[in-house]
Order: sequence, then C-alpha cells, then structure tokens
Amino acid sequence: MLLANPFKLKSSGVMGMNHRNFGYISKYNNRSMFPVVDNKLLTKERALEYDIAVPDLLSVVRFQHDVEKVFETLKQHSGFCIKPAKGSGGRGILVVLDSDEKGFRKASGEYVNDDYIVHHISNTLAGLFSLGGAVDVAMVEQLVQFDPLFEGLSFEGVPDIRIIVFKGYPIMAMARLATRASDGKANLHQGAVGVGVDILSGRSTSAVQHNRPIDVHPDTGRSLLDLQIEGWDGLLELAASCYEMSELGYLGVDIVLDKQHGPLVLELNARPGLAIQIANQKGLLPRLQQIESLNHKRTLPVKDRISYIMQAFTE
Repeated sequence: MLLANPFKLKSSGVMGMNHRNFGYISKYNNRSMFPVVDNKLLTKERALEYDIAVPDLLSVVRFQHDVEKVFETLKQHSGFCIKPAKGSGGRGILVVLDSDEKGFRKASGEYVNDDYIVHHISNTLAGLFSLGGAVDVAMVEQLVQFDPLFEGLSFEGVPDIRIIVFKGYPIMAMARLATRASDGKANLHQGAVGVGVDILSGRSTSAVQHNRPIDVHPDTGRSLLDLQIEGWDGLLELAASCYEMSELGYLGVDIVLDKQHGPLVLELNARPGLAIQIANQKGLLPRLQQIESLNHKRTLPVKDRISYIMQAFTE
C-alpha cells in the first residue's frame, strides 16, 4: 500500500502535489487552454469539432429569468444531469434518475421538488459551485445509461473511467464508482470508490475508498477485483485523442461507457488529482519519466502511441 513514509513513497515513484504542479502542469500545459477545459460547455463544443463522442446536451440555462423554462425540457426526459459549466470536484452536479408524482428522484433515493431544482440552478448561475465563484451557466445533459458491465459496481450513479494522458500517451487509469455516501457521484473525495485499472489490459487490480483498501463495493457487496473493461484499446485511443483536442500535455480524461452509445468523454481535467496512484498502488513518476525520455520530433499517430505503451509498460 502507498500509505507509507516519504522515503518509501519517493522510492516507489509516487508523485506529490508540488512535483505535479511545477514539474508537469506548469511545464506541459498551455495556460491559454485552461479556460476551455475548465468550462464543460466549451469542452463539449470543442470535442464535437474533433468528432469526439460526448453525452447529449439537452439545454443550457444562462440567465435567471430562464430558470423556470428548464422544466419544458426536463418533463421530456425521465433522467437527466444538471451541472455547472465551471464546476470542479463534483460540486453542483445534480443527478436525477427519474420522476413521478413524488417529484424528482436523486441517485441517493431522495426526492426533490420543482423549487429545489430552481434553487439549485439559481445557485449555479450565481457561481456557488464554480471555480473562484465566477458567474456560471447550468448545463442539462442526457443521463448516461451505463454499460451492464458495471452492474453492481456502482450505487445508482454513473461510474466513469479516469485516464491520465501525458504528451498523448495514456499512462495510468482507474474506474470511479459511485456509492451511497457519494450521492451517486463518481468523485473519490465525496466517498466514491477508486479501482485501479491495468493500463495494458483494462483489468482491475486493486480498490480504495477514503484512501483505504477494499475488496468489495460497500453498498452492493460485489467484488471490485474481477472487473474487465471490454474494448479497452478503444478507450485508450479515445483518451489519447484528447491530447490533440485539448492541447494539454498533462491531463485527466474522464470517460463513461453508455450501453447504447459506447464510450463518451465526460470531461477533461487540466489538474487531475493524485489519488489514482493510491487506487493503482503505484506511482506515476516512472511512466512520466519514460515518456519524457522519448525524443520524437513530431507527434506520433494515436495508434502508434498506444502500441508504444503496450511495449514500454510491461512489468
């Protein structure tokens, strides 16, 4: 386990926050692109320009006087997700699974009414959930119907797969699984489960919740160590292609598996967290340094980059 003293962490190749910020984010990420990846609406628009699949956008609420109009859209869909365009860390994301005479049912099972929805969107527009409290817009997206592969591995909410991409090469991955504690959201700091995924095969290797190792999902009891993600090469190629789209050398790509539409890019992160190392029980630095050692004068095609990691990261 990676919870050890600083000397053991360093010898294991574990990267710390300062090293990430100054050695990789500042060095390899074009700051002019931060506004694009920090704004989920702009990310979605740019992804569509590059033919990268994303969840359907149902509506955008930009002004307070338009908040009530959102119900014209919501009543046409049994499930949906409302999120702030500039939100981070899962803050402000409201997942609604369905609705009936009791109101709108959240992933946690709690019902909320129209006033709750209005209040939530109003808070979003006011910047309550956005980076730096900036005035924001509310996005309403089609609720992803996750692949049956994850049945019993996520409590109500939609699981996603975080892949760290460095200079166009996928180097580490984990699945993030919602729990009752995380209110149906796949954010580790809110109580979701992180499952380390072997970057070569798409098989689960280890799992953590609140940075502590676990073997089964806390709400469903299903084993976390027998996950095999089908079509793994396709996910790696999708993640790698976000390098050209984002113009960021070091980024996190969050992908969902929809049972009808297949892999969809949910969002990009220019400052991906470091908990992926705990989920995988290994550090990022050896792989980062391996990619840094390459001296290509031009960017290789996506498939060539995937072929390279399949050879370089065998252990």
